[in-house]
Amino acid sequence: MLHLNIKDETSRLRAVVLGSAINNGPTPSIEEAYDPKSLEHILAGTYPIEANMVKEMEVFYQVFKKYDVTVYRPEMIENYNQIFARDIGFVIDDIFFKSNILPDRERELDAIQYIIAQMNPEKVVRPPEEVHIEGGDVMLWNDYIFIGTYKGSDYKDYITARTNTEGVNFIKNFFPNKIVKEFDLVKSKIEARDNALHLDCCFQPVGVDKGIIYKRGFREESDYLFLVKLFGKENLFHITRDEMYHMNSNVFSIAPNVVVSERNFTRLNNWLRSNGFIVEEIPYAEIAKQEGLLRCSTLPLIRD
Repeated sequence: MLHLNIKDETSRLRAVVLGSAINNGPTPSIEEAYDPKSLEHILAGTYPIEANMVKEMEVFYQVFKKYDVTVYRPEMIENYNQIFARDIGFVIDDIFFKSNILPDRERELDAIQYIIAQMNPEKVVRPPEEVHIEGGDVMLWNDYIFIGTYKGSDYKDYITARTNTEGVNFIKNFFPNKIVKEFDLVKSKIEARDNALHLDCCFQPVGVDKGIIYKRGFREESDYLFLVKLFGKENLFHITRDEMYHMNSNVFSIAPNVVVSERNFTRLNNWLRSNGFIVEEIPYAEIAKQEGLLRCSTLPLIRD
């Protein structure tokens, strides 16, 4: 049996689901694009090819092996994008939540059913249908659960709006002893530089007291200021609009002092090293073209 345990974003990782780019399917049509960044690359003819994405994910896999992390992979579905494991579920404490994702993606959950079957069935939860919440919007930090959402009245018109108010309230009711703090994120269907698809596209904690943040990813300045006050401005690395577009906040922590980052994130990686982090730099720029990066392609199950 798998004894799940996730209480934060950075404790020593022991077990994780890493998505897969094998048999990823053809380049989507314009109508099939889920986000503005994929759309941009479809239109430009620069959408990533499977062989390159498989290579990138293999390098990530090898980093996990180096740190002796147990890695699970989804079962392969023919011609199907299974890279972003973070969207389909998440663990809080010892409970696994299945996401109510976009209907087209339901099969991604089936592909990890063999892992879910190893969990205590009483610890596996499927929220009611009206509850929309994806793992990229859920972040644990000590007594806090941070949740990205979109509160615009046009929520239903945005395929980039992934977690609704019902999702926030569901987690609040489920964890009455934790402080659930929601963040209203900026969304765009057409401009990837102004679209925070999930909370981890504009904020992520690293180490024990630091974080990476993009101020303009938040619709309300008060939400940004809340994080500045909580972490302290000197502990936050502020990224630019362009760095946010390239997903600089979407790194992944294997331990409090070990961060996996994209090799092109020069400014960020230098800052991390200057703050005592070991930075495992890997190539992930092809996968980034689908508006997801390192955190998006992982689903942590056990941390110490």
